[in-house]
Amino acid sequence: MTSELDIFVGNTTLIDEDVYRLWLDGYSVNDAVALRVRSGILEQTGATTGVLQSDTMDHYRTFHMLERLLHAPPKLLHQLIFQIPPSRQALLIERYYTFDEAFVREVLGKKLSKGTKKDLDDISTKTGITLKSCRRQFDNFKRVFKVVEEMRGSLVDNIQQHFLLSDRLARDYAAIVFFANNRFETGKKKLQYLSFGDFAFCAELMIQNWTLGAVDSQVDDMDVDLDKEFLQDLKELKVLVADKDLLDLHKSLVCTALRGKLGVFSEMETNFKNLSRGLVNVAAKLTHNKDVRDLFVDLVEKFVEPCRSDHWPLSDVRLFLSQYSASVHSLDGFRHQALWDRYMGTLRGCLLRLYHD
Repeated sequence: MTSELDIFVGNTTLIDEDVYRLWLDGYSVNDAVALRVRSGILEQTGATTGVLQSDTMDHYRTFHMLERLLHAPPKLLHQLIFQIPPSRQALLIERYYTFDEAFVREVLGKKLSKGTKKDLDDISTKTGITLKSCRRQFDNFKRVFKVVEEMRGSLVDNIQQHFLLSDRLARDYAAIVFFANNRFETGKKKLQYLSFGDFAFCAELMIQNWTLGAVDSQVDDMDVDLDKEFLQDLKELKVLVADKDLLDLHKSLVCTALRGKLGVFSEMETNFKNLSRGLVNVAAKLTHNKDVRDLFVDLVEKFVEPCRSDHWPLSDVRLFLSQYSASVHSLDGFRHQALWDRYMGTLRGCLLRLYHD
C-alpha cells in the first residue's frame, strides 16, 4: 500500500508582527518572552516556554540582520538574502520608522545632535518609552534629516523616495525635519497643550507658503529653509499698526462686518488694536532667528491666550480671522496685499489649529 504526501519547501522569511513590535519597543528577549506568555500564546499554540524562547530569539536575530537594510529601505527591496513579500517589506519599513507621540514632542524643534541624544535617558524615564526605542526613533529622525536636508525638490517626495514611507508618515517626517532645521521652540510650558499633530499641521502650511520652495521649485533646501527675502519684506506690514488712520480704518471695517455676528463682539472691539498689533508685530520680528524660534510662543501669548481669557469660541475666532484678513484688501493706503495674503493665509490656519477653546 502506498500513500502520497505533498511536500512544499520554501525559504520565505517569516515575520511575526507581534514579536517585531516587541523588538521595536526595545524589549529584551526575556522580557518579550514574558509578555508573550502573558498574552496566552502557550495555551493557544500548545508550545512550551523553551520553544517560545527559541522562537523569540530566532525572530530577534532576523530583525537585527534586517536593521542595517532598514536604515536605507531601498536596499531591503533589492537584496536577495531575505525572501520577504513586498507587502511585508512595506510593513517592516513603515513600523520601523513609526514613532511615539510622547517621544517626538520631547525632541521636536531641537537640534538632532549628540547633545540632544544625551538627554534620551531623561526622556525615557519621563515618557516610559524604553531607552532602546528612544534611540531608534532619534536615530531615524537624524538619518532622515541628514539625507534630505540639502536636496532639491519636495521634502515629502524626497523622504518617500529615499525611505519608502507612506504619504502620512513622510509628511510627519517632513515636519520633524522642518522644525529641527528652523529650531522652533515647542517645549515651553504654555505650549504643552499642543500635540505633534498640531505642530505638523502648521509645518505643512509654512512649507507650502513660507519657504523658498513656495516661490522657486528649483532651489536646494527649498522646503527646509524659510524664504529670508519674504521674512525681510514682512517688516512692511508694520504700517498696518504704525499708521493710526490705517489701524482705525481696519478696525472699523472689521467691526462693521462682524456686528451682530460675534458672540464676543464687545470684547473683540475693545481688544482689536492689541490683537492686531500682536499679529503684525510677530511678522515684523521674523527677521531675527530668535524670533523665528519663538514663533509659536508669540502666537500663543499675543493671540491665543488673550482670546481664551475672554472665552472666545472657536467659531468666533474663525470669523474674526477671516474678516480681519479680508478687510485689509479694502484699505486704500495699503500697498502690500500679496505679502499680507502670503503671511496671513498661513497664520490664520495655524492660529485656528493652536486655538483649543
